[in-house]
Amino acid sequence: MAKKDAKIKITLVGSPHGRKPKQCKTLQALGLHKIGASREHNDSEMIRGMVRTVTHLVRVDAA
Repeated sequence: MAKKDAKIKITLVGSPHGRKPKQCKTLQALGLHKIGASREHNDSEMIRGMVRTVTHLVRVDAA
């Protein structure tokens, strides 16, 4: 399990155009709307699961 204070930076690198609706909704829930957009989130199991759904569209770095 991740540390409580740990953060991860998620960057959208692939286009959601033509992807499954579930993947588009996941990107919206993560706050990623345009290619190159980045957001910092707490490193939790819930966020990791969302990232796993769209792993081919995002890049994850330690914040």
